[in-house]
Amino acid sequence: MIDVNVHLSRWPFRRLPDDDTPALVQRLRAAGVTQAWAGTFDALLHRNLSDANARLADECARHGDGLFLPFGSVNPTAPDWREDLRRCVEVHHMRGIRLYPNYHGYKLDDPGFVALLDAATERNLLVQVALKMEDERTQHPLVSVPAVDPAPLADLIAARPKLRLMVLNGLGILRGEALTKLARSGQVWFDIAMLEGVAGIEKTLSVLPSNRLAFGSHAPFFIHEAAVLKLQESELPQPVRDAIARENAQASLAAAS
Repeated sequence: MIDVNVHLSRWPFRRLPDDDTPALVQRLRAAGVTQAWAGTFDALLHRNLSDANARLADECARHGDGLFLPFGSVNPTAPDWREDLRRCVEVHHMRGIRLYPNYHGYKLDDPGFVALLDAATERNLLVQVALKMEDERTQHPLVSVPAVDPAPLADLIAARPKLRLMVLNGLGILRGEALTKLARSGQVWFDIAMLEGVAGIEKTLSVLPSNRLAFGSHAPFFIHEAAVLKLQESELPQPVRDAIARENAQASLAAAS
């Protein structure tokens, strides 16, 4: 499997199982994960994203024997975001970036975000956007971070046919026509990390083409087995299961190469 949604380092508000990189490697390998796309929890609240991205790249290189593919973070409200983007590509050789609009304080119609999408597209990067990281009901009372409003995405995607974008932790926020409109663009993929309910994948596939879903666990914030069980309990044809487990992720990355 390819897991498109894991994080290294420490969640800022509590310790998590497997938040030590060697332990996470063991967990992923045991589940059959052959590649994990990794962001860093440091990107949420640390002001110096250049250092956070450098630590992420180093951690990915030192652990897992090629398991991790690092996705650095860029904050388009920071004055030096173009330099951070350049370093992700030219120094760390990253193939994608992971964005946290709600933690970095901007909306998806912000001119800086729009400029970042254009710059990432010019560099042939896959752009991951995390719509949320944690249920609002469990957040620390001094740090209330509402989910990202995805409404502007459809128009942004429509105006940028070369952009490739993956929505993380978005199923549950995106529903109905808003979900299908993004899926019809052929440029957007969605991970299953926050897909809830019995037969959740089957129900989602009633409105979403199977080539738009990718396996993502949101580990170690979520227990990795939770995402694995979503696939195991789903009654899916083997080609669809294979597509979700790895092929759709491969396609999204190839399209942005």
